[in-house]
Amino acid sequence: MKACLPPSLLARSVLMMCLLAGAGCTTSQTEKPALQTKPEKTATYPSPEPVSLAYAPITDSPEYMYREIVDNGFRIVARDTRKIKPSHVRQVVDYATTEKPGTIIVDQKAHFLYFILPDDRAVRYAIGVGSAAKGFQEGDAIIDRKQTWPRWIPTPDMVRRSPEHYEKYRDGVDGGPTNPLGARALYMQKNGQDTYYRVHGTNDPSSIGKSVSAGCIRLLNQDILDLYERVKIGARIVVL
Repeated sequence: MKACLPPSLLARSVLMMCLLAGAGCTTSQTEKPALQTKPEKTATYPSPEPVSLAYAPITDSPEYMYREIVDNGFRIVARDTRKIKPSHVRQVVDYATTEKPGTIIVDQKAHFLYFILPDDRAVRYAIGVGSAAKGFQEGDAIIDRKQTWPRWIPTPDMVRRSPEHYEKYRDGVDGGPTNPLGARALYMQKNGQDTYYRVHGTNDPSSIGKSVSAGCIRLLNQDILDLYERVKIGARIVVL
């Protein structure tokens, strides 16, 4: 709408309004808004430390822990948990020891392997014990290497004792579901020398909880997958 006042009178009216408002027709660079709200405080939390699987609890059901797994293109079949002894299911147990967390303790007679946790606790795995373990019957060593779906090579002693069985495998067997070392292997050395002692998976679940004719320390493939992720290179292993 156009103003109804004459131009001269309109100009005087605008001037009068500015005079009445003082400096109100200009905004100072330092002037604060009439209404100013306080900025909301943003809660800050420290970044959580990464949780090491070494100390992660085991909360999954046996059916889930021993489910079918496809790993690196290989199929690990599910285990029927109704046929696994309750004591052979992977679990956290009380285990008092002076060994540091992260250490492996192998109890050959009881057929259990313990991965030591803080506060006198341990993850317990059922194992099978083979005659190749006689090359390192007891003592301590270091885990110096870890291998996914390892290649298996029989030891010279195995070839010498049973050439009719092992000679054809002298050059080794590629990794895979039919390989005796299973899905993973942990290799041990003592004083810089290979002990030929292995902690590994198995393609023969019936051997768990037994002393068998060949091999070292074997676990179900689902269990060696779990142990493999927990163990660090340089970890101490004690064999009883």
